[in-house]
Amino acid sequence: MLNFQIRGENIEVTEAIRDHVEKKVGKLERYFNETPEANVHVNLKVNPDKKSKVEITIPIPQLTLRAEEVNIDMYAAIDLIVDKLERQIRKHKTKVNRKFREKGNMNEFFNTSVNGAATFEEDDDEMTIVRTKRFDLKPMDSEEAVLQMNMLGHSFFIYTDAETNGTNIVYRRKDGKYGLIETN
Repeated sequence: MLNFQIRGENIEVTEAIRDHVEKKVGKLERYFNETPEANVHVNLKVNPDKKSKVEITIPIPQLTLRAEEVNIDMYAAIDLIVDKLERQIRKHKTKVNRKFREKGNMNEFFNTSVNGAATFEEDDDEMTIVRTKRFDLKPMDSEEAVLQMNMLGHSFFIYTDAETNGTNIVYRRKDGKYGLIETN
């Protein structure tokens, strides 16, 4: 069962918007044999430039679905974000099916057909690893990691935190600021 938690920033979440979100996102249930118990976190935002931003996060047992979309029209953004979430499910399902094809134990979670027709598999080239790098993680703080990342011209940098000895990741966000991912 999907439990919707819809939040609006600079916008009132009307009954019409709520119904549209629940109807569109609810269509994702067809990809599962049993609807997973999940909270659907929906954040609707209207920016000062009048563009609507929709963010949806759905943590379910085998994966976490997350997507965001920006559009002039809130309803169009919702439709586009559901398309993105469907692609994520199909991609994950293809990966799981390929991995467990001989075992057959994942078919209980993913529906093998949608509307009576077999779902298509994504192109295998999309998930092919084309390069592998190995390197030692140098102990440093997050500021030094950001400097290293910028010096290399990368959008992320993995390092060992000098204080906690944990593996962390700094990354450049779309807004130009920096983010930090700390591991346990």
